Amino acid sequence: ELADRTTLKKVMDEYLEDFNQMTNKPMNLVLFASAIEHIGRISRVINQPYGNVMLVGVGGSGRKSLTTLAVSIADFELFTIEITKSYGMFDWREDIKSMMNKAAIMNKPTVFLMDDTQIVNESFLEDINGILNTGEVANLFNSEDMSAMMEALAKTCQEMGINAANPNEVYNFYVSRVRTNLHVALCLSPIGEAFRTRLRMFPSLVNCCTIDWF
Repeated sequence: ELADRTTLKKVMDEYLEDFNQMTNKPMNLVLFASAIEHIGRISRVINQPYGNVMLVGVGGSGRKSLTTLAVSIADFELFTIEITKSYGMFDWREDIKSMMNKAAIMNKPTVFLMDDTQIVNESFLEDINGILNTGEVANLFNSEDMSAMMEALAKTCQEMGINAANPNEVYNFYVSRVRTNLHVALCLSPIGEAFRTRLRMFPSLVNCCTIDWF
């Protein structure tokens, strides 16, 4: 357990200042003790292999802001989706491909941050459930995507002794990198029946490290 809370507060303030200097969306946060503890919890989870986190609390309580700061501290890539009136399954699947490619092809540790206001289709959670379970999404890639994947990973596979001409071996390598590099941070509200229904439908969400925001 960290005993020197004074130094911790100073270090966190410095991290926040560094983040605000590097971004075009600075965060004006007051890092009180409870907020700092939440950042520590999120940081610990996303730095673990296969570390995923579910942040349970009402909107506006700082879940996304503190996760953003924790991702910056870890020097990871933050990935979010932009919901529009016309946003549908095609856009979602394209965003998922882009996110997985960051983690697998570009080999970037990536945190996917999503809240329940962005779940415009329950199928979104089904895909997230697949990522949490196996590191893949069913029927996501077509033959053109697979060809591009094999080309992008050919050199890396050769260097690692993987048969770059075998689509199954390349895809398995792709999935293993997704599982290693991709971390999900899902912000859900406990208010209403939707929360309990989603946990029943998608059991992998329960396996996330849960942080209560009460």
